[in-house]
Amino acid sequence: MSRTTPQESASDGVAAVERALAIVAAIAQRAEPISLADLSRATGFYKSTLLRLIASLERAALVVRRADGRYALGPYAHTLGRAFEATYGISETILPLLQGLVDKGTESASFHVYHDAHYRVCLLRVDSHHSTLDRIRPGDLLPLDKGAAGRLLTAYLVQGLPPSQAGLVLTSMGERDPNCAAVASPVFGPDGGMCGAISLSGPKERFTPAAIKKMSKLVQESAAAATQGLGGRWPAAR
Repeated sequence: MSRTTPQESASDGVAAVERALAIVAAIAQRAEPISLADLSRATGFYKSTLLRLIASLERAALVVRRADGRYALGPYAHTLGRAFEATYGISETILPLLQGLVDKGTESASFHVYHDAHYRVCLLRVDSHHSTLDRIRPGDLLPLDKGAAGRLLTAYLVQGLPPSQAGLVLTSMGERDPNCAAVASPVFGPDGGMCGAISLSGPKERFTPAAIKKMSKLVQESAAAATQGLGGRWPAAR
């Protein structure tokens, strides 16, 4: 008779948690509730696996099954989001800064935070006054390894680089979307670690050298102000 070792049980438990979080991430990425079939395609999990894990997520109120059979985020997901914002005062501090950037004629302003090993999430967004925009909405998951904000998050939070190596402003041209560009700057929290990145993004043709220079200065000033507002310390110039 075979027995499961403690190590095997722990490994199975970790795998189950990772799969459950992948389900939550797939649901969060959709603007509308998602069917079981679409959820299976998005995660690569069998429907039987999904149903077993979703049952636990429903009990935790992280996922709810609607009357039409589709799935959406549950009330506890909203509670977590409110708790995150309350802990760091992110919306109160950063949203006015994003609006201030847009009012100065910049491209659309966003605040991105680390989501997992593959994605970042757009937490806050203010669209620019231009007629054409890059279509990003709060809650969207974007690649962690592409785009100015993503590369900053990777440098600080994945690679663990200091500001002198990671930089305080980055530019990307057509990395995430071949038609879009961005400039971004890191925001630091009270513990001294990076807590997110402010980015200015839009159609690539508007990112002329003069525009990049102007927006790089503005986004870095706003990131420094956000850092101060969150109780962090902006790195000294080197």
